[in-house]
Amino acid sequence: MLRFAINHMTVPRARFDGLLDMAADLDCIGVEFRNDLPGALFDGADPAEVGQAAADRGLRILALAEVKSFNIWSDDKAREAEALMQIATSCGAEAIALIPRNDGGGRGNGERQANLRVALRELGPMLAQYDLMGLVEPLGFEISSLRLKSEAVDAITALGHADRFRLVHDTFHHHLAGETEVFPEMTGIVHISGVKDPTLSVGEMTDAHRIHVDARDRLGNIEQISTLIRGGYEGPISVEAFAPAVHESADPAGELAGSFEFIRDQIAAEVA
Repeated sequence: MLRFAINHMTVPRARFDGLLDMAADLDCIGVEFRNDLPGALFDGADPAEVGQAAADRGLRILALAEVKSFNIWSDDKAREAEALMQIATSCGAEAIALIPRNDGGGRGNGERQANLRVALRELGPMLAQYDLMGLVEPLGFEISSLRLKSEAVDAITALGHADRFRLVHDTFHHHLAGETEVFPEMTGIVHISGVKDPTLSVGEMTDAHRIHVDARDRLGNIEQISTLIRGGYEGPISVEAFAPAVHESADPAGELAGSFEFIRDQIAAEVA
């Protein structure tokens, strides 16, 4: 059975309780909240109230996003990360999302690996203190300072922090990075979205092209999910669609339901 979830980016106009209602109505296992949407996090509600609202609906708060440029470590970054961990603990979130620098800097071979290890070394004890997981999300964009999941796995393993870090396998970024290997045993959550425009090259694909997964998908979502499942992955599959057309939908729940049904049917055929 696929365990679907909804990232707040998919329905950014929904209030926190609206997102929770939608997830419950669609039989999702949980949601991901974000601190980079317009307006205050949780619409200004107390984090404990949000956590209780999720629990009342039988939902998990899978992650709270995000610490941006986490791999450029500093005292300010440490304070930013700890502040997010405190909120995550207050609302009962299971993890925080860690997003690498994505402005073209810090990409040099040797430099990027060293920066990553410094950040993970510092974050590990902090996550342990708050009993949280850190979800490391490689970004496939050419300007990203962490494109490959393999580099994240190498750093996590070398530091002995496999108990505090997991990967985000994002199907969009996996495709952009051209990475073929997947790491089901190290994956904490899967982010899914599709790209349908047949005229785009891989290098032209951006967040604005990310829609719901359907039969027009060019990213190989079904193959990626099937490979992860065959490797033993049983965790959440969370929809993270950035396209304005998705955000402006008059029937976001209906479109999500249709995508979920398509994915279930396709995966059932693939892994039967």
